Amino acid sequence: MIGWLDVLLALTLAMILGGVSVFVFQLALMPPAARPTLGGRGLNRAKSINRRGLFALLEPAVRALAAWVGVLPLKRVRRPLRRSLVHAGDYLGLSEDELIAMCALSGLGLGAAGLLACERLRLHSVFALCALCLGVVAPWFRVLSVARARARSVSRGLPGAVELAAMCMSAGLDFPGSLRRIATSAADPNDPVIEEFSRVLQKLDLGHTRRSAMEGFAARVPTDQVREFVNSVVQAEAKGSPLANVLTIQAQTQRLRRSIAAEETASEAALMLLGPMTLIFLCVIVLLLGPVVVRFMAGGLGPA
Repeated sequence: MIGWLDVLLALTLAMILGGVSVFVFQLALMPPAARPTLGGRGLNRAKSINRRGLFALLEPAVRALAAWVGVLPLKRVRRPLRRSLVHAGDYLGLSEDELIAMCALSGLGLGAAGLLACERLRLHSVFALCALCLGVVAPWFRVLSVARARARSVSRGLPGAVELAAMCMSAGLDFPGSLRRIATSAADPNDPVIEEFSRVLQKLDLGHTRRSAMEGFAARVPTDQVREFVNSVVQAEAKGSPLANVLTIQAQTQRLRRSIAAEETASEAALMLLGPMTLIFLCVIVLLLGPVVVRFMAGGLGPA
């Protein structure tokens, strides 16, 4: 005889299965995330799709999964991801939800490949778990590496660009005109410095103040060189100082800092070479004394 407890458990299980089914059905009917078309994100998305690479094939699946991720309460996770994407120059035009979706797809792909390799090569299943974890963090690590490379490129190219801006202003152009001149006459429009100058000009054309446009530059590239450049421009505008002279001093200061950093790197190179040179010296000693030691162990050092 069926008791009331069995009936209650059956109703509870039916309600849970019904709720899960409705939730999955709603997710299936949910439209994919909108593809960005405006701003830096839209431009980078269009470039990444026109390359016809792996991302162009995965982009529809990434947008579909990003729509599902958008339902989840992941505010604390989205904030650092969004910051990393901004520092990476809106890498591939991704949003934070799309980056989470890429991490999930990468984890599932590498996990499945690791599981297949474990079955074929008779390995332990822990290797498949390691492949899954590696796939989950690989897209985020890629974004971080792009952000570091971009910051390094901006730090290296900023002194020359600031000096050119100072020369243009000395020739009679204003600050936006000098930045526009540098951006239009650049040999490589994809250079990070040129891209940042173009974004500053876009904000100025949209009506933003020079202070907010330059502070946005400092937020996108959080390096000491960019902060000093932005602070010098903002303070010169606030105090009414000649901006051309300020930019000239700023370019000289940044070049001096760059030379000092190069000297510090060269001095550290000698210490880094100490370990390999010691190993090479030990190998030479082994090659010279090895035959003598073998001959002594075989029968002494006398004539054969």
